[in-house]
Amino acid sequence: MRDLDAAWSQVKPWLEGLEDRRRRAVRRFFWAIPLAIGTAVAGSLMVSIFNVPLLLAVFVAVGVAGAIMTFGAKEMRALSSELKGGLNSRIAEAFGLRYALSPVNAPRFNAFCEHGMIPNSDRRSFEDHFAGEAHGAEFELYEAHLKQRRRSKNRTYYVTVFRGVLIRIAFPRTVEGVTLITRDKGIFNAFESFGKKTFGSAGRKLERIGLVDPKFEKLFEVYGTDQVMARYLLTPTFMERLLELERLLSGKNSRAVFDEMLAPEAGRGELLIAAETGNNFEPGSLFKPLTERARVESLYAEIELIDDIIATLLKPADFSEVNAGAT
Repeated sequence: MRDLDAAWSQVKPWLEGLEDRRRRAVRRFFWAIPLAIGTAVAGSLMVSIFNVPLLLAVFVAVGVAGAIMTFGAKEMRALSSELKGGLNSRIAEAFGLRYALSPVNAPRFNAFCEHGMIPNSDRRSFEDHFAGEAHGAEFELYEAHLKQRRRSKNRTYYVTVFRGVLIRIAFPRTVEGVTLITRDKGIFNAFESFGKKTFGSAGRKLERIGLVDPKFEKLFEVYGTDQVMARYLLTPTFMERLLELERLLSGKNSRAVFDEMLAPEAGRGELLIAAETGNNFEPGSLFKPLTERARVESLYAEIELIDDIIATLLKPADFSEVNAGAT
């Protein structure tokens, strides 16, 4: 039975057992700060008293100070990783989900790329993988951080092009063809439509599809291979839930795709969703006691959102909306 009080009573003894370790790690970190500062002062003395070349003194001082701070923060980094994995795993279990610090294989990542839902990247990292079954659907969510390589005259550097959640939902509902939902780009829609005549390696043709509700017509662009199926899937209720997902995850620019080829079994469908969000599912500051309940409440609320997302997106369609869209 999902209950915050029950989750807290289960997690609290484990957190209490880590509190002494947290205090030691914090003390070690704070002891490192004056040592690093002292190293910087010593570097300046090397220049003024012993006539050491400035660049050499700076190099030595920065290197030693950095090593001291790295050593001082080592225990905090290790504890933070253990705390994150332990808390998320324990709370996810309350919802019948499994948790891993990072996915072994990023689920459907290539499909997200092929569907144009995320940009190309030269560097990528993944974390916070939740998986399981809820409300009759197989479900996976993980966070992705993607960077592209850029070059200037003097250097090569990397910039973030996507940071957010990637969601896969497989559920027992028929999906035919492809229905792709993107955000409205105003005048650029006319140019974009030329690039959406074919889709994927099979060369499937996509058409622009109008939405039932003019409110969502202003926010989203929809392309699909089957007008009837698209209107069946994209009722105003579903579109409202897609926007609600953004609000729940403090995100923006959510986009989604239904594609029958992702789950070819009869009577099944698969939905992929990408949304730009912040860095969620973090355990909180180690400078505060681990036994503060607010830490668990925050993570519990974020994981509860996962369950809400599944329930929201899988609620049966309102057929009156579907019929209204067909008229």
